[in-house]
Amino acid sequence: MKPVPGAASVIDGKAAAALIDSHVKAGVAQLESRLGRAPCLAVVLVGEDPASQVYVRNKVKRTEAAGMRSIEIRRDARIEEAELVGIVEALNADDAVDGILVQMPLPGHIDPYRVVETIDPDKDVDGLTATSAGRLVQGAPGLRPCTPSGCVWLARQALGELSGKSVVVIGRSILVGKPAAFLFLEQNCTVMLSHSRTLDLPEHCARADIVVAAAGRPEMVKGAWIKEGACVLDVGINRVDAPEKGEGGTKLVGDVAYDEAARRAGFITPVPGGIGPMTIAFLLVNTLKAAAARAGLAQPEAIRGL
Repeated sequence: MKPVPGAASVIDGKAAAALIDSHVKAGVAQLESRLGRAPCLAVVLVGEDPASQVYVRNKVKRTEAAGMRSIEIRRDARIEEAELVGIVEALNADDAVDGILVQMPLPGHIDPYRVVETIDPDKDVDGLTATSAGRLVQGAPGLRPCTPSGCVWLARQALGELSGKSVVVIGRSILVGKPAAFLFLEQNCTVMLSHSRTLDLPEHCARADIVVAAAGRPEMVKGAWIKEGACVLDVGINRVDAPEKGEGGTKLVGDVAYDEAARRAGFITPVPGGIGPMTIAFLLVNTLKAAAARAGLAQPEAIRGL
């Protein structure tokens, strides 16, 4: 991609995700005959959270569209923690299941850490277990978290070679911030992992070639913080009031003040339609990788480099 002077090139996450999905579909076709079955992703959904239901529905749809088998397990929000752990243990024991994802958030009476840590790390397609995190830190083979993997892939598509680039990651969650820092380090970037309490954060951002905004604060990152020509990856999804839409109206915004930042950045992801679609894309990639690795088979040619 080449940026337009004075206006950022908008990174189309939907188109990028569709491209990756096509690679996964080709990879499934390459692997299925050697595996003797279709790779399988199991998703566990607890409760009736509307956003989670939409997200799971999209995961199931795209999993099946890629030619993989999808298992969807739904349980009432009143489920006991022990029963949920038992469901995960049963999926661990099922050799026909390659990937396990427990949709968050869980009801307040359930400890999400205990549930996640029950997942077999070789089936941990969200990359959230302590074992997966340790493999990432050590640079050992393993499944990487999906959203930060999507961030790195989009940055590579926008900027090409990332070696030597300076990166500021805003946010230190185990879902995005921390793994994103290590994934950019793997690309030989110089990384600063920052957060809302970082002193002089605007100045740090102004020197960065890549800014990853994942603090969970609507429009926290201002346009003046952005270096001319930088790549801005906005992971935030925040619903805010939108009086212009009438009484009770709302809209989705990211962690970046988009209009301001787009006047300075070289590349920028919109919200929605930027990073979001990439999460499911790399969930499918991870499921295919897990299926091959668990069977002792080489990764399908179609997804090498993803």
